[in-house]
Amino acid sequence: MWFWEKYTWPWKLGEAGILGMNKRNHSYISRYNPRSNYPLVDDKLKTKRIALDAGVTVPKLIGTIREQHEVNKIAEMVKEWPGFCIKPARGSGGKGILVILRHADGLYYKPNGNAETVQDLERHVSNILAGLYSLGGKPDKVLVEDLINFDDVFDGYSFEGVPDSRVIIFKGFPVMAMMRLSTSASDGKANLHQGAVGVGLCLRTGRALRAVQFGQPIRYHPDTGLDLYELKVPHWDTMLALASSCYEMSGLGYIGTDMVLDKYRGPMLLELNARPGLAIQIANGRGLLPNLKAVEKLGNSKMTPPQRVAYAKEHFGVFDVE
Repeated sequence: MWFWEKYTWPWKLGEAGILGMNKRNHSYISRYNPRSNYPLVDDKLKTKRIALDAGVTVPKLIGTIREQHEVNKIAEMVKEWPGFCIKPARGSGGKGILVILRHADGLYYKPNGNAETVQDLERHVSNILAGLYSLGGKPDKVLVEDLINFDDVFDGYSFEGVPDSRVIIFKGFPVMAMMRLSTSASDGKANLHQGAVGVGLCLRTGRALRAVQFGQPIRYHPDTGLDLYELKVPHWDTMLALASSCYEMSGLGYIGTDMVLDKYRGPMLLELNARPGLAIQIANGRGLLPNLKAVEKLGNSKMTPPQRVAYAKEHFGVFDVE
């Protein structure tokens, strides 16, 4: 019986090494993440700044909007950009992100082909500023970014959205990874709770281990029919090293790093999460605890990011794929 089945016993979850929410919060987030550093990852603008200072590639920033009286500047801000993305600085779970692929004759077209007017964009920006999508509902800032040109290698693996990779980093060591693929059910968002597909990835190779949607194992993408078990992430070592370096960059010991592979710029950091969800265990078909405990046994490691990646690949990356 796998732990993602509808009913199981708590001791079977323990045998599988499953990290639960309470233990995650108490033993890892509270213990290893100084609260003073939370603003660096909860605010995407601050994350972008520390990433640039650390030499980490991030999507290009077109501009920001901070006040309601600036809402009508959005059309002028994006007029020279064929496509763009509007997002809240303090949003979570993909909420409030509006992607525009192209615009013409005063209309702005989303990935699903639906058109937005200038007034629609201004209303969306105003809602972000009012805190509709922010953590705690507090007033927010608006980031307008250039679109990501996702690599052709992922054609057909994602539906109307950019596929991203989530790597859990603990004390600088990659301990588990997955790729999140958008679907029609998730409305083009890479959010597993909304119906995106989660594909567990082998840390050694970047190859798919298994895949799930709504917590249930699947083999083929529900919209495109592609075999998810054939997925392999290129530039995998570079992506892992980028994720590992976020430990020093953020000062947080337990984080989720969300990255994309741009066709022209290579691996890029989208955002960091100081409270990463636990669904990555379902996508991988195994628990996080054994890997977390192995890293804790190392004590205060002085390894560099490449050394930590090498350690993770050797100790956490050789799995059997069923």
